[in-house]
Amino acid sequence: MPGTVTMYSTTWCGYCRRLKSQLEREGIAYEEIDIEQEPSAVALVEKANNGNRTVPTVVVSPESGGDEVTMTNPSLLQVKQALTA
Repeated sequence: MPGTVTMYSTTWCGYCRRLKSQLEREGIAYEEIDIEQEPSAVALVEKANNGNRTVPTVVVSPESGGDEVTMTNPSLLQVKQALTA
């Protein structure tokens, strides 16, 4: 799958576990950043979510060079669409 996916998550987040398993099943590579282990990542998550620490927050950079997309708790389909945009 073209492009890059970065998922900001926590170990206890069920939505994060679900999306990770879906991405793995589809063969979509991603970088995972645990916001509890990487305090510097909290600012990005809060900025994307009106001050809230909502995970999964996913940043997709399409290979086409299009604009980076930040999504909160996206579906697998939304991630795939962002990758190919």
